[in-house]
Amino acid sequence: MKIIMIFDQIQAGLGSKDDAMVPLTGKKEPVGPAVMMEPFLKEVDGHVVACLCCGSGTYLADPDEVSRKLCAMVNKLNPDVVICGPAFNYADYAAMSARVACDVNSTTKSRAFAAMSVENADTIQAYKDRVAIVRTPKKGGSGLNDALHNICRMAKALADGQDTAQLKQEICF
Repeated sequence: MKIIMIFDQIQAGLGSKDDAMVPLTGKKEPVGPAVMMEPFLKEVDGHVVACLCCGSGTYLADPDEVSRKLCAMVNKLNPDVVICGPAFNYADYAAMSARVACDVNSTTKSRAFAAMSVENADTIQAYKDRVAIVRTPKKGGSGLNDALHNICRMAKALADGQDTAQLKQEICF
C-alpha cells in the first residue's frame, strides 16, 4: 500500500508556528509522524512514498491554490491512500487537513482522510460528514500510539476498498 502524508511546517520539521510561510514542498522519505508510524505501517503492509508539506500561513493565504497543487501532486504520484495529519490540536493545520482530504477524494483516484484532536471542534463539525477524521490526542496528550495504529487501520481499509462504516464509528469523529 502506497501512502502519501500531508503535513504542515511543524509536523514536517521545517519550522515552528512562527515559520508559517514555508512554501509547498515534498520529500520522498518519511518525516515527522510518518517515522513514528513505521511499526504500525508494517502491520498493514504500508509504505510512505512521499511526505508533502506546506506552511499553515502559505495554505491560509490561498487555500484553493494550495489544495489544487497538493491534489496535482497526489495525482502524479498516484498513492493508494493520502493521510492528512495527524494535525493534533493545531487549528490551521486541522483545517488544511480536512479540506485537502475532501479535495483529494473528489478530484483524484486516491482515497484520503484526516486525523486531528477534539480541540478542532469547528473543523470537525464542518467536515466530519464529508470525510473520515480519525481521533488523535492533542500534541503531547496520551494515546498517541493507539491513534497512529488507528490511522494505519483506516488507511488499510480505504486502500482495500472495504466498507469503513463500522471502523468510522469506532475511531472517527
